[in-house]
Amino acid sequence: MTSMTHDGPEITGGVDTHGLTHHAAVIDPVGRHLADREFPATIRGYRDLLDWMRTHGTLVAVGVEGTGAYGAELARVLTAAGVPVVDVDRPDRKTRRMEGKSDPIDAYAAAMAVLSSRATGIPKSRDGVVEAVRVLRIARRSAVKARTQAMNQIRGLLVSAPAMLREQVAGLDKAMLIRTLARLRPADDLSRPLAATRASLRRLARRHQALDAEIAELDTEIGPLVKQAAPALLELFGVGPETAGQLLATAGDNPERMRSEGAFAHLAGVAPIPASSGRTHRHRLNRGGDRAANNALHTIVLTRMRFDERTRAYVERRTREGLNKKDIMRCLKRFVAREVYRALTSTPTERITQTDLAPAA
Repeated sequence: MTSMTHDGPEITGGVDTHGLTHHAAVIDPVGRHLADREFPATIRGYRDLLDWMRTHGTLVAVGVEGTGAYGAELARVLTAAGVPVVDVDRPDRKTRRMEGKSDPIDAYAAAMAVLSSRATGIPKSRDGVVEAVRVLRIARRSAVKARTQAMNQIRGLLVSAPAMLREQVAGLDKAMLIRTLARLRPADDLSRPLAATRASLRRLARRHQALDAEIAELDTEIGPLVKQAAPALLELFGVGPETAGQLLATAGDNPERMRSEGAFAHLAGVAPIPASSGRTHRHRLNRGGDRAANNALHTIVLTRMRFDERTRAYVERRTREGLNKKDIMRCLKRFVAREVYRALTSTPTERITQTDLAPAA
């Protein structure tokens, strides 16, 4: 779709998105309600929505609720047509209690949020290799959880299993335990508890093996994509394909939408915020943001504290200064966020020096 110039007054659009339908609304430059209408959530519906908005004037921007969910495809269509899209949060509970809740109300509220500049977020483009990494990691994450669940169920069954079976696998490590259980041959009469337990353990062990193979296959698919998307990110100490994949998914295909490395730190939940009271003056990390990205930074910091000489020296120095381990890790996570942002936005990593650890505090 190509961008078109339309005569008429400037208008702002808002869209309340749902699974099957989207409700659109348009307002004029002073916030007066012009019109609203419902469209099906289909490719034809998205195009009709855009054409309908443009019949009311020159479309300046469109606020869309849920650009990462129901509104993802609509955001792509609007962006491809040259229309600026703004990610709009749903109205808070206080506003909904005062003004009510309906699709037209939410659509007009989205448009007003854009017009008043309350909403300024640029949505993820979701049209490149990073989006491919994100969707593949969803399958991998669910496979890892299912594998852990299968292992927990195996151990739970073994606790109450007949002694004959428990002694057969006693002392085996995890890998040998799974192989041994997968080779069990239960008797035909499953009415006996021993035979039924053998059958259950064999199925769980084979499920564990199948999930192992699935995870390994996904790793071989995700690894090259992560390297293609951000080779500089993988060069950072302590950053592997799994943590890099999560950080890429958090930043999106268009990391330039983040105004600064401080904005990325807020997104990852590692921006220090004041937590002072009375004679106590301190900071703590922002507990908002993407907790999965925060966990990835935490993993990188733990790796560096164990294996990176520069980080270990920093920990020793800050410990002598009186900081506890939690505060030291807060500083390190903030510093790693700075490195990650520079890698994601192609800032040369050689500019990051030892002195950069000091401002992280």
